[in-house]
Amino acid sequence: MAPTATTTNGSAPASVKPGSNRIQPDPELIQYPTFESRPKTREEFFQRAKQVADLLHQDEAVRDRGNVVPYRQVQLLKDAGLVTLLGPTSVGGGGLQWREAYHVIRLVAQGDGSLAQLLGYHYLWFWASALVGTDEQRKRIDEWITKNNYFIGGAVNPRDSDLIVTQHPSDPSKLVCNGKKTFSTGSKVSDVTILEGTLAGPDGIVAPDAPHIFAPVLSKQAGIVYGDEWVDVLGMRGTQSGGVTISHVEAPWSDALGFNEKHEFVPLGPYNTLNLPTIQLVFTSFYLGITQGALSRGLVYTKANTRAWPFAGEPVQRGTDEFYIQEGYGTLQARLWASEAQIEKVIEEASSILHVKDRTTITAEQRANFAVHVAASKVVIADVGLDITNRVFELQGARSIAAKYGYDVAYRDLRTHTLHDPIAHKRAEVGRFALLGPKEDGWPTPTWYT
Repeated sequence: MAPTATTTNGSAPASVKPGSNRIQPDPELIQYPTFESRPKTREEFFQRAKQVADLLHQDEAVRDRGNVVPYRQVQLLKDAGLVTLLGPTSVGGGGLQWREAYHVIRLVAQGDGSLAQLLGYHYLWFWASALVGTDEQRKRIDEWITKNNYFIGGAVNPRDSDLIVTQHPSDPSKLVCNGKKTFSTGSKVSDVTILEGTLAGPDGIVAPDAPHIFAPVLSKQAGIVYGDEWVDVLGMRGTQSGGVTISHVEAPWSDALGFNEKHEFVPLGPYNTLNLPTIQLVFTSFYLGITQGALSRGLVYTKANTRAWPFAGEPVQRGTDEFYIQEGYGTLQARLWASEAQIEKVIEEASSILHVKDRTTITAEQRANFAVHVAASKVVIADVGLDITNRVFELQGARSIAAKYGYDVAYRDLRTHTLHDPIAHKRAEVGRFALLGPKEDGWPTPTWYT
C-alpha cells in the first residue's frame, strides 16, 4: 500500500489541492489493498471492518473538503466483503445476523461516518425482501444481490410525493415507475436502487387506498438520473444524499415485493412495519461509532499534544494531569459506556425479532416495544454524541481546531444526520410509553418515521 495520509493517532491528514470547493475528483491518496478472501466468521468481519475504518479515516477529511463522490470507497466496502454480511452462505454471503451488521456499521463509523451510513442503508435495503417480500422473492433476490456483490441505495423519501407506478402499456408482466425523490442516499454510488411508489389505476389516478410498491432495479440505466445538489452541506458529505429523477423505469411484477403471481399483496402483519425501527437502529449504530471515534482520537491527541495551563494556582506538568481534563474525559467516557450498553441490549432484541423463522408470528406488542427501545437508545446517543464531539475540543486544546486534523468532521456528520427526523418526536414516543404504560395506548403507531 502507498504511504498513508493520517491515522487515528492524532496526526494531520494530507491537504486537498487548492481549487473549487465543489465536487472534486478523488485524489486517491490512499491505495487500498487487494483482499484475497471474504470474511466468514463474525470475528473476521469485525477485523475487516476495523481495517476498512482505518483506511477510510486516513483521507476522510480530504474527501470531505473536496465533496468527493465515494465510488472508490464503496468499491472498498465491496472488495472487503462487508456488503454481503447478511447474504446467504450458499452464494458467498456471510450468513450472519443483524447483531453483527450493526456492529460492523459502528466500527466503520469510527473511521468514516458517511461510509458507515451508506453501508447501514445498504443492509436495510438488502433486508427489504425479508421485511416485505414473499418467501420466493426473498430467496431469489437475496441470492441475486449477494452473488453479484451488489451495493444498494434507495429512492424512498416519504416526505416527497410517491413515485407513480403504472401497469406497462403493452407488457402485463411489467410495471413502469416515474417521479422524483430527494435524499436518495447512496443511489448514485450503488448497483441496485430500491424504488418505492404508489400503484395507479388503469386511468392513471392514484386511489387513497392504493398499494405501495417496493421493487429493486439496476441503478445504472438511462431512466435514473442523479442530482449533484448534495454539495457543501454541513456534514455527511460522502453519502451522496442528493435527489434522483425516475423516468419510465421498468420493473417486473415478479420483483414487486410482497405481491404474488395474481398481483395481490400478501401481508406479513407487524413484520411488514419493522423497516422503520430497523433503520432507526442503523442511525443509532453509526451515531455511536462516530462518537467512539471522536472520543478515541481526542484521548490520543490529548496524551500526545495537550499542554498543561501554566497560569493556574498550582500548575501541573502535563495536560493529562489537569483536573478538568481528567474530569471531562471521565464524564464523557462514562456516558458513552452507558450508551453503548443500552444500544447493545436493543441490538440483541432486534436480532431476535428480525431473524424469527416465521415472520407472521411477530406481534404488535413486540414491534411496539422494539420501536420504543430503539427510540430511547437514539435519544441518548444523539445527546451524548453531540456533546462529546463538541466538548472534546475543550479537552484537546486550542491547537486541535486546525483544519489539518479534521476533528470537526465527526461533529458535523452527527449534527447533520440527527436532523434526519426530529429527535423531539422520539423523546415523545418514549414519554407516551412511560406515561401510558406498555399497553396499546402507549405503543408508537407505525408510520414512515416511527
